[in-house]
Amino acid sequence: MSSASIPAASVPAKTLAPGVVVHPDHATLISLLDNAPLRLPHYVAWFLSSGGTLLDGFSVFMLGMAIPLVVAEIAFTTFQLAFLGAGLVAGAVLGAATGGRLADRIGRKSVFLLDMLFLLLAALGAALSWEPWFLIITQTLVGVAIGMDFPVSSSYIAECMPHRSRGRMMVATIASQSVGMLLAALLVLSLLHLHGAAEVWRFFFVAEALIAAFFLVARMQLAESPRWLMSKGRNREAVHAISHLIPEDRRDLEQIATRLANTPFHAARIARSDHPPAFTAIFSAPYRRRTFLSTAPWFLMDMATYGIGLFTAVLLGAMDFGAQSKTVSAHIEALTTGSGFIDLFLLLGFLVGIWAVVRFGRIRMQLIGFGGMALGMAILLVSTLLPGGPQAQVALVFIGFILFNLFMNMGPNSTTYVLPAELFPTQLRGTGAGFAAAVAKVGATLGVFLLPLIKARVGVVGVLVLMIAVSLLGLITTWLFRVDDRERTLEEHQAADLA
Repeated sequence: MSSASIPAASVPAKTLAPGVVVHPDHATLISLLDNAPLRLPHYVAWFLSSGGTLLDGFSVFMLGMAIPLVVAEIAFTTFQLAFLGAGLVAGAVLGAATGGRLADRIGRKSVFLLDMLFLLLAALGAALSWEPWFLIITQTLVGVAIGMDFPVSSSYIAECMPHRSRGRMMVATIASQSVGMLLAALLVLSLLHLHGAAEVWRFFFVAEALIAAFFLVARMQLAESPRWLMSKGRNREAVHAISHLIPEDRRDLEQIATRLANTPFHAARIARSDHPPAFTAIFSAPYRRRTFLSTAPWFLMDMATYGIGLFTAVLLGAMDFGAQSKTVSAHIEALTTGSGFIDLFLLLGFLVGIWAVVRFGRIRMQLIGFGGMALGMAILLVSTLLPGGPQAQVALVFIGFILFNLFMNMGPNSTTYVLPAELFPTQLRGTGAGFAAAVAKVGATLGVFLLPLIKARVGVVGVLVLMIAVSLLGLITTWLFRVDDRERTLEEHQAADLA
């Protein structure tokens, strides 16, 4: 970009998209971000932003494998065991709601650092737990930290990635969940081989703390989101952040920053104000439908995802998978191997989603995904009803789990993460994404809390019937609240409401 190409201060406001009029220098900066080639700094920013979703999958898998070992060492009641699983995702409700709101107020990077510090301390506390309620509390705090990260990571990736790569990079971010699960499976197997005693579960949480420490230190080098800085009128800091991502002439960027001074960037249907928009703005007329689309299907998806994900090992155990093992550690090793194999298809689903979500659209893939999840659970249900039960229908059991995981990740587990960050403006992106994630974690909490209770009362059949119903409800709510989801820039998504 040469100096001659920079709009002069006297040039009138520029139409960035139909109905979105901004300062011409802001339009130039947004164009630079949207049209930049995908370079190494983008990939580094993506990797560091994906730490929270990676640790989400890691923590869910680790806790699922730790529960049988914990119970062998510490006496848990059925009620406490339900709270142990539910605490991890219940904490994420508070974390997501506060993390998203904080990110809109104090910045994406600040919350990125805060949540990893919080996770590090909570995971260490879990490793040192000596009685049920202390472990429940520390796992709840792990959930708070992970919940804080969810809306920040989606907002940051949406705001920093080039337009044509945004969808793929956001799906790749949530795909880190399955990478975290597979990493956890490898670590569990390694630790069980090195230390087969029941207390090995403590090393599971130490490993979690070490990963959090790595991301805490690495994220200190991360630049703040340029769009968020511009929305606050911190334009000089914004051009410095842009220079970390794009090899532009610093002198040209400095000229733009000088002309913009403290002018805030505004591309939203909320009124311009020196004060942060109220939380209730996400329920105003322009964003109400988007809020419902972002929350209701995600609530239902997480109810199924976390319920099945956290208790895959429990369900396999209930189907007598690995029951021939002579010791608790050998039994956990068999369950880890089975769960890890199933979770490979989580990653495959995400890999398909990286291509399909952009190719076919967010809404279509969300509908297909919920339908496939219901089909997977239906196959599992059939396996329990056929002669000999699941013990005689091992192939059907694995086919059901595989279809559930495959369709979930190529569909709603990808799209529910992407949509809130795209549909809300910069001033509300963290708030909207945080509220959606918080509602989703309420669903996750219900799924994780209810699943062991339903299993204890009516068996695996009751669990599977519930999961089929939840998946079908996800399909219905997606259809009811659907919006036009064609590929657009973030600002064009706002123009869709303004036109």
